[in-house]
Amino acid sequence: MSNKKLNNSHSKFPIVAIAVVLVVTFIGVWWLNTRPPAPRTPVATTVDPVNQNSQGPNQALLNAPKGATPPNFLGSETAPVVVEEFADYQCPSCATVAPILKEITSIYGNRIKFVFRNFPLVNIHDKAYDAAVAAEAAGLQDRNKFWEMQNQIFKNQAVWSRSGEHKTLFEEYAKLIGLDVERFKSDSAGVVAKSRVDADLQRSRDSGVSSTPTVFINNVPVPFNQMNVSGMQVLIDAELKKFSAGSR
Repeated sequence: MSNKKLNNSHSKFPIVAIAVVLVVTFIGVWWLNTRPPAPRTPVATTVDPVNQNSQGPNQALLNAPKGATPPNFLGSETAPVVVEEFADYQCPSCATVAPILKEITSIYGNRIKFVFRNFPLVNIHDKAYDAAVAAEAAGLQDRNKFWEMQNQIFKNQAVWSRSGEHKTLFEEYAKLIGLDVERFKSDSAGVVAKSRVDADLQRSRDSGVSSTPTVFINNVPVPFNQMNVSGMQVLIDAELKKFSAGSR
């Protein structure tokens, strides 16, 4: 009888041992999966600022129609660096970038040519096309008035973009900047201002531009995270350096 009990106890031992191993393994796996991850040590990276924008020239842009001619531009027509922006007046990001580009033109003056292109995203912004026409109508009276109207439109974007009387507001801006309001109304309804917007639209679409703001420096797209004063200065300075080296 005692031998039978002994044999039974021996036969049960492996089962108990296996069970213990399984329990220990389960606890170990659970602990590894639930413990908080060890803190990572930050890795320092070095970026060559001149090569931050490693993309090449946009070939579609090079082959696209010229857009409105003459374009709305600031700086020198013969400058070695061309900064070209495609923007929508009803786009909040464009309103944010506008003063940045204004500062860039102030810093570089005639060393660059800053070109503004109308790219109203008509499927998204219902008043953007009218705003572009209003700016062009102002420019038909005086090229400098284009920029003054642009300032008014961007500055008051939150107002006119929510108004059912946005065209009336544009007329008020025209009066504020000293335009002949009756002529402004006539030009806004006319073919010339609209044809300039349409020409810029065609250039935008044929260039493959799909969002706003899109900025190119010498036909190379600027990453959105570099659309700030310091970021664009790095890119412009690199282009000016190339020109300076090539002219020696």
